[in-house]
Amino acid sequence: MSTFPTPRRRARLALAAAVTVAAALTGPVSYATSASTPEAKPSPGAPGLGDPMFPLDGNGGYQVDRYLLDFDWQAPKTPFEATATIKATASQALSRFNLDFGGNTLHAVTVDGRAAGTSRAGDELTVTPKAPLAKGRSFTVKVTYTADPTQVRHRDDAIEDYGWIPTPDGTVVYPQPNGARLIFPANDHPSQRAPITFRITTPKDLTAVANGKLVGKAAKPGDRVQWTYDSEQPLSTQLVQLAVGRFTLDDRTGPGGLPIRDVVPDALVEPTAKYRKLTEDHLAWLQEKLGPYPFNRYGILVGDTDLGVALETQTLSLVPKADLLGTQVDAERNLVHELTHQWFGDSVALKGWSDLWVSEGHARFYERLYSEQHGGTSFEEAMKAAYKAHDQWRKDYGAPAEPTEPNLFKRMRYDGSALVLYALRERVGEQTFQKIERAWVTEYRGKAASTRDYVDLASRVAGEDLEGFLKPWLYGAKTPPMPGHPDWVVDPAT
Repeated sequence: MSTFPTPRRRARLALAAAVTVAAALTGPVSYATSASTPEAKPSPGAPGLGDPMFPLDGNGGYQVDRYLLDFDWQAPKTPFEATATIKATASQALSRFNLDFGGNTLHAVTVDGRAAGTSRAGDELTVTPKAPLAKGRSFTVKVTYTADPTQVRHRDDAIEDYGWIPTPDGTVVYPQPNGARLIFPANDHPSQRAPITFRITTPKDLTAVANGKLVGKAAKPGDRVQWTYDSEQPLSTQLVQLAVGRFTLDDRTGPGGLPIRDVVPDALVEPTAKYRKLTEDHLAWLQEKLGPYPFNRYGILVGDTDLGVALETQTLSLVPKADLLGTQVDAERNLVHELTHQWFGDSVALKGWSDLWVSEGHARFYERLYSEQHGGTSFEEAMKAAYKAHDQWRKDYGAPAEPTEPNLFKRMRYDGSALVLYALRERVGEQTFQKIERAWVTEYRGKAASTRDYVDLASRVAGEDLEGFLKPWLYGAKTPPMPGHPDWVVDPAT
């Protein structure tokens, strides 16, 4: 979690910690000792990581090393058989552990091939193995279930609907913020990353796609095809993508030979081609600002849905068709936004949901900067307007690094957080700001990082302590003066 806690934030942290600790200490405990050296007493892994936004998201006591997902897809909105195989390592001596798993019909759970006890409460699946698991031990969990591709949940912010998103001939998925549990049992928190292998079997007239690289395609009985994908790099569960439909795969090469694969519903190939082809230019522009693209490939999945927002699913951004059928300025804003996330939010993951401002703020910052240079509105004018509204946003949605759960994806995490970065650039200068940005995506590549990490790194690169400057911007109830713009005025909150 990020630091700079206010009294209100400290109270939430204490409550979340109490919930997690109390849950972890309940239930039966097994004991294991040695004649020579006493071993740690096995105890339940915590049912949540204590994130103030979602205290029960994620799980304690183990780390996932890899997911293997087997989906026997049938038809739109039709339940199908699924198996999740989870390879993990115990980080404590475990008497039992939890998986985040919502909806779906559970059939059986095994641990290292032996039937395990289970119980379910809300989105928590508690697994009790036949024998306790020693600290440091690798183990394999296999969960068989019937997946329900009609499961959708709703938020009253920018996310709106998430989970399984139906299309006319299949599905796409929108797992942010914590909808991956509707798709497979998981350690469902953005700080928890693991590689994923997908094996998706479909009727032969459909195509399945997922994060990463297609590593296998095989005919199966009954005129079916199995598609196998490897994510190649670890990813957070909120960034998982798998889709089924009648797709055309548009494969080409981007800057430096980077493989680009767009996944497009057949009827939308030509209508979206002009804007999709701009990805190569977007990659070149962002690499000039941020350094090398952090993954092995990239592409756009065009969603044939009424979904209102795009999503930065790792290496394969989900972009609703409406975003690609309007003006070029609007299309490029959305495309650059999701591509920027591959550096901020995907490669450098969130340590906690309060750190979302780092991810969304950067995506909005570079989106608006690019748009200004390519026919869009003035970046400075957009930031001046955000500055004017900032006190009201602080009151309504929480300060940039101190959101409340219902307001997590409201305006403050977008333009309101881009404004913090704009203020930092005005404070330290363009050259130093670019050094901070490159250092961030380089030093924390493939890791989870926090607000505290960003402030510390910015201070180190700038050669001055920036905590006193950034703390009021990130946590204060009032918006600080904008460096270099003494004429900018904040409207009073009402």
